[in-house]
Amino acid sequence: MPGNELINHDPMVAMNFALEIDGTPISLLSGVSGLDVEVDVVTIQQNGAKGQMEIVKTRGQFTKAPDLSLTRMAPADSTQDGLWKWFLDVRNKGFSLADRTSNRKNGSIVFYDSVGTEVGRFNFFNAWPSKISTDAVSTESNDAVKETITLITERIERVK
Repeated sequence: MPGNELINHDPMVAMNFALEIDGTPISLLSGVSGLDVEVDVVTIQQNGAKGQMEIVKTRGQFTKAPDLSLTRMAPADSTQDGLWKWFLDVRNKGFSLADRTSNRKNGSIVFYDSVGTEVGRFNFFNAWPSKISTDAVSTESNDAVKETITLITERIERVK
């Protein structure tokens, strides 16, 4: 049957996610969004040979850089958490004019299956945390406190 080669492999099923910064695991994640890999589109309008308007779309010069939204359980001690330390460093010190890469880091969102085998990886470049939001809390709940972290990136690519 034609197309059988398309179903020889199971689809990627990621059960667990982790954040790595510069090759070092930083945090387990419960959710990730914004893993968009997109190129710019340029639209050109012109008159065709018979005077009718034509619309031509082509690839632009740039790729679009997404913002990543990461969800995780809030750490018990934020002073010992690498992501909080990085965020506070950005908030308190900003970026150096002499070195635009200061406080910007490269990293990965790594997907694992149910037995801990890596099944996917997105690398991001020159990222920095712009926001950490903590979920609403209530005395009526036994739920773990979650945080949502916004990472600003300059490029993202799927490598696995």
